[in-house]
Amino acid sequence: MATHAQRHGSGQRVDPDPAVPDSADPHGADLHSADPHGTDPHRADLHQADSCKTDPDDGGGCVAHVPIFRALSAADRAAVARKAVPTAVSKGDVLYRAGEPVSQLMVVHRGAIRISRLTSAGRERLIRVLGPGDFIGEGVFLTGDRPDHWATAMDDGQLCVFRHEDLAGLVADHPGIGLGMLGALSRRLDETEHRLAALGSADLDARLADYLLDLPSERDGATVRIRLPMAKKDIASLLGSTPETLSRALARMVRGGVIALHGTRDIDLLDADRLLALVGGR
Repeated sequence: MATHAQRHGSGQRVDPDPAVPDSADPHGADLHSADPHGTDPHRADLHQADSCKTDPDDGGGCVAHVPIFRALSAADRAAVARKAVPTAVSKGDVLYRAGEPVSQLMVVHRGAIRISRLTSAGRERLIRVLGPGDFIGEGVFLTGDRPDHWATAMDDGQLCVFRHEDLAGLVADHPGIGLGMLGALSRRLDETEHRLAALGSADLDARLADYLLDLPSERDGATVRIRLPMAKKDIASLLGSTPETLSRALARMVRGGVIALHGTRDIDLLDADRLLALVGGR
């Protein structure tokens, strides 16, 4: 059983910055309600240290659990931690918008970050969700390009923030960090290609089966149970569908004896072989 973990939730509405291209709010905010002074109550200010809500944690705990730093010695991790700015974020905070300059690497220590884009029709499309140990801002660091997506805090949490100029020095002193970033990007590309291949199927049941099989599972005797890590509307967005169509697909699997639902999030996989058959044997 694959164990590709994802954490999901829902962000609050935020007002876009009218000066930023492609800035229609993916969370549905009314463009006409934007603050004329350009202030956004859900805009996370990561650019000024005095405005950061700093957690008592000195950053060391964050660094110790980040895969790209894990191979470093304790002394080197301590040096990295001194460059980290522990920054608290609240649910709905916008870390950055599509087209905005980004000058930090943001590592998730606690909570989850929603990465989304807008369709040509102006609707939000969930791309992925980042959990503890994941990071954003590396693409800008490596290429200098501005992001083509939005990053929004899905719940209250904490980031470890590194300025790109500090990160450049760390990579120069510890090349393993750069290699770790490239490895993480490669894995993310593999996951994206896998999901794109699944989305190429016109059959939602196949896409849903593929998604369910990739979730972490627990076994209790003969029962294999998974837990949906996000709301069904977000799963529908991730799979290129609608909540109503997703609910019908789940109902078909229940009627067919493939899965059993428990509450809103827990699912028993009653017939994993049939799920595999739906996706072509993987």
